[in-house]
Amino acid sequence: MHLIRNAAVAGLFYPDDPKELRHTVSRFLSDVTQIDTDAAQPKALIVPHAGYVYSGTAAATGFARLLPFKHLIKQIVLLGPSHRVGFTGLAVSDAHFYQTPLGDIPIDRPVIDNVLTLSQVSVIEQTHTQEHSLEVQLPFLQEVLDDFTLVPIVVGDASTESVSEVLETLWGNESTLIIISSDLSHFHDYQTAQQLDNNTRSAIETLQPKDIGFDNACGRNPIKGLLHSATQHDLAATTLALWNSYDSAGRSPEDKERVVGYGCWKFTSNK
Repeated sequence: MHLIRNAAVAGLFYPDDPKELRHTVSRFLSDVTQIDTDAAQPKALIVPHAGYVYSGTAAATGFARLLPFKHLIKQIVLLGPSHRVGFTGLAVSDAHFYQTPLGDIPIDRPVIDNVLTLSQVSVIEQTHTQEHSLEVQLPFLQEVLDDFTLVPIVVGDASTESVSEVLETLWGNESTLIIISSDLSHFHDYQTAQQLDNNTRSAIETLQPKDIGFDNACGRNPIKGLLHSATQHDLAATTLALWNSYDSAGRSPEDKERVVGYGCWKFTSNK
């Protein structure tokens, strides 16, 4: 058993010095404007997971919406794609804590044990060891929320329905927030990326999982599962950010030839 899942991309995707990391995350959050303090509490977010210099601003547009509800949210269900290990289904870790430079986050072991009763979920430790899609979200959550527990799940080759079934098992009440970690299109030219990412935006806003294809998002499988569940729970999706790596960090014309798309969405109840 691995008691702590050690930080794998600190110093690469985000600062490894705690003071610098807090300053960086706080700056991203403070730059978010036009937040409606009377808005409904989000039940779910889709946020990007690249290095902070590329996607931190987009991610912050979602995490900043949690600040009015920081005392209510006690459990984070976090799903992201696997970038290094190919597998079928959804994978959990046997760790008890996820580590970042800001401290160790407790994993909700009883909840993990419960979701392991589903046939599509298994313990695959190597899917978590070096995976960045989950880890990069954690410093934002540590800065925004009070104490919370974590349910981290890496998603492999999994159907929309199988992901949705896991989400239904973990849905909870207002104290549970679901986060899907995903970037959008990868390594297309700027115009093609804009077209693909706008198509993804339309699919998310209209809750149409079937309209999200292979080129639309690396986290397409968890996104599609969320859209399926959002329909069942009468949630509405709102786009908070949509741009790409050239918009956020482009410095030369060559940077416009191979861009990665980043978007952020919140899901709130229509009821």
